[in-house]
Amino acid sequence: MRRALIIGIDEYPGCPLQGCVSDATRLAQVLGRHHDGRLNFQCDVLTAPPQTISRSLLRRRISELFEHPADLAFLHFSGHGTINGLGGFLVTPDYSEYDVGISMSEVLALANQAQVDEVFITLDCCHSGAFGLVPAVSNDKVILSEGVSVITATRKGQEALEVGGGGVFSSLLVEALEGGAAGILGEVSAASVYAYIDNAMGAWDQRPLFKANVNRFARLRDTPPKVDHTLLRRLPSFFPLPAEDLPLSPAFEPEIEPHDIEKEEIFRGLLKLRYAGLVEPVGADHMYHAAVQSKSCRLTRLGRYYWRLVNDNKI
Repeated sequence: MRRALIIGIDEYPGCPLQGCVSDATRLAQVLGRHHDGRLNFQCDVLTAPPQTISRSLLRRRISELFEHPADLAFLHFSGHGTINGLGGFLVTPDYSEYDVGISMSEVLALANQAQVDEVFITLDCCHSGAFGLVPAVSNDKVILSEGVSVITATRKGQEALEVGGGGVFSSLLVEALEGGAAGILGEVSAASVYAYIDNAMGAWDQRPLFKANVNRFARLRDTPPKVDHTLLRRLPSFFPLPAEDLPLSPAFEPEIEPHDIEKEEIFRGLLKLRYAGLVEPVGADHMYHAAVQSKSCRLTRLGRYYWRLVNDNKI
């Protein structure tokens, strides 16, 4: 069982936001199903408007997310965040001067005590990098229980930006889950999501943070694979040794007669592997030229990595 609580708050008295509700809606749409329609997360979307989200309501819903057994619990918050002498806070619309919302430390405590196998948290708010930091402790170490991963939109003290009616971080998060962060087999993990967001943000932009204590990264979503599993498992048959080139000849190219059906079928597979970045021609710019000029092709570094996985029966 995989469940997600997705929170987006636009309606703040005196300081409204514009894109948090739409961000939450988009995220729920992409998280709810894998690319092929299979159920992924059972999403509970909490937004203001249309409803008013109080401190007590938000505290209860976050507690409910973590207190029941599950394989993976996903928490996302888009809204205002702030920091004071007591740490970071997720701001609720009923904020007051001395009670602004839910403490990030409280959310961390709930996540650390969660009755779930894995927890993934994303925070798109100002000062979200303060998540887990305790001001009374003179260092910036964060204690996460095993299985907990957190990606924040900013470092401590930074603002989270909205552009084009949505949060920059949340927009990149959705793009990553849609496939921008997918691996060769279409899997999207917490690590690949962070890498996608990190690479998309420049050195002068808000900087995301990734905090995790995991022994493996859960698949957050499946997207269309760049290479079919069946073709990928043929790597060792194409290349008996990972560092050995595969000689080509005009017989591999379908446009050249006489036709060699077996070699042409192999060449079609090599072209797909080439497009996925696993194979490259040697001594030519294109696979076509490598074939007609009787040159060769070889595995890229990424191709060798997947060759080893297939050869070791890990795929």
